[in-house]
Amino acid sequence: MGLTDTVTLHNGVQMPQFGLGVWQVDDGDEVIHSVKWALEAGYRMVDTAAAYGNEKGVGQAIKESGVSRDDIFVTTKVANSNQGYEETLAAFEDSMKKLGLETLDLYLIHWPVAESFVDTWKAMEKLYKDGRIRAIGVCNFHQHHFEKLMETAEIKPMVNQIELHPYLNQEPLRQFCKEQDIVVEAYSPLGSGNLLQNEDLKAIGEKYGKSPAQVMLRWDIQHGIVTIPKSVHKERIQQNADIFDFELTQEDMDEIDRLNQNHRFGWNPERFDK
Repeated sequence: MGLTDTVTLHNGVQMPQFGLGVWQVDDGDEVIHSVKWALEAGYRMVDTAAAYGNEKGVGQAIKESGVSRDDIFVTTKVANSNQGYEETLAAFEDSMKKLGLETLDLYLIHWPVAESFVDTWKAMEKLYKDGRIRAIGVCNFHQHHFEKLMETAEIKPMVNQIELHPYLNQEPLRQFCKEQDIVVEAYSPLGSGNLLQNEDLKAIGEKYGKSPAQVMLRWDIQHGIVTIPKSVHKERIQQNADIFDFELTQEDMDEIDRLNQNHRFGWNPERFDK
């Protein structure tokens, strides 16, 4: 196992199981350095979004990294303010221009904006059929959002990116996605830093000579969850990836599962700021 490990999406595309998230990373030097450090460390996936305002820096870092474009899995997302059929087609072109890319690996609906996500999906299906995107998916979708989408969708989402960490392990939603052959991807896998002082995670980490962050990321990997920790520090970016030389016991996995409190640090998909 290692940083090049992939999961197979239901259309056959191989998606890395581990990558770099760049939410709340400033465009310009900060995001350029973060992405370059991650690629140097062996990461092969970068997750951005139109709403993050840093697609341009991500694209520049990829270009300057010396790593072949074909070896990097790039994800971006359509912003809530750009949802709708024509709006999504235009937003996609804008993102691609900023990223400096011809083809995108994964395009996601950022949040389930009730009145427009069905039309947004139709635009994403068109872009997928046109060969502009290798895979399409969603973020922050609950089961009922999928059920509404699938009433009219021709293509089932390949990925659901959701807030997921030991305090919010999303077990029922993960089970639904598994049954539907939709890959689950965790954002805020460290609970936005709020779990780093958890005594149970510290104790588990001490057994392996690993940090609580490394324990949580390893827990994701062993559950088959795609994970995209964010950092702007070179050493932390490297440390986050140093999780392939140990394996949590089933007992430790169960203990981490029991930390669940259904506690969100981010928005609830039923009540979010558009």
